[in-house]
Amino acid sequence: MSKTIAVASGKGGTGKTTVTACLAAVIDEPIAVLDCDVEEPNLHLFLNADWQSAQPVTVPVPVVDETRCTYCGNCRLACRFNAIAVLPTGPLLFPGLCHSCGGCILACPYEALSEAARPIGELRTGRWREHVVIDGRLEVGEAKSPPLIEAVRQAAPDDRPVIIDAPPGTSCPLVAAVRDVDYVVLVTEPTPLGRHDLELAASAVREMGHAAGVVINRSGDNDELITSFCTEQGLPLLARIPFDRRIAAAYAQGQLPVEALPELRPLFASLAQRLLADAAPHPVGATGENA
Repeated sequence: MSKTIAVASGKGGTGKTTVTACLAAVIDEPIAVLDCDVEEPNLHLFLNADWQSAQPVTVPVPVVDETRCTYCGNCRLACRFNAIAVLPTGPLLFPGLCHSCGGCILACPYEALSEAARPIGELRTGRWREHVVIDGRLEVGEAKSPPLIEAVRQAAPDDRPVIIDAPPGTSCPLVAAVRDVDYVVLVTEPTPLGRHDLELAASAVREMGHAAGVVINRSGDNDELITSFCTEQGLPLLARIPFDRRIAAAYAQGQLPVEALPELRPLFASLAQRLLADAAPHPVGATGENA
């Protein structure tokens, strides 16, 4: 099976999407690039894909047949997420709270519940250069992104390496995006807040048992904030992206930094080679040689 690499961060704005796009730009072999940040997908701003298909993603939710319902309340008792209330006038469903487990249907002794498809977002598939690009767009107001993230991941082809632009943070969307990946690249910045969020992200990765390494974005005089943590935790320091106004200018114009600033290309090419081939994974907590 091809290697799957996730690019993640403890918070938004650290540059993980920039890192993902730059890795895609320097990798010569065909890969799949997945934007699993479905609440705010922006990888397409860098990878101007030729979108070839778009399809809705749905989840099953219960529907009541009131001719069979006796208001017994078994469905309400079975739902741990309070997605069903039973009023004197009949059951009241809250689709946004439903986790599509089907427990309420099994609990109903009168077969008064069935399932209907509820759209939660859209999945797009396209091509950028020789790469497959897949992203998801969550419906406005939709609270749960993991089902759409799972759909994006399942759409990835099996015949090539996969790079995932994961959602920021350490909650359920991140867990859904990095589940069963081979390696997690944690992108951070050398600030106190950057270190704090890196600690949270590294802890989440450790709990999931993933191998991981760190990339410092906007690297400069304060790198010791991050390098000291990496040393303490045995996290490999994979790369340092310099703090350069020209990178921010390229980002603002939707340009790939490795193409706007060719001197960055060797840095990302070396990082890509290490991730895909050269570097053996280092579990969090193992001793890794810092770059």
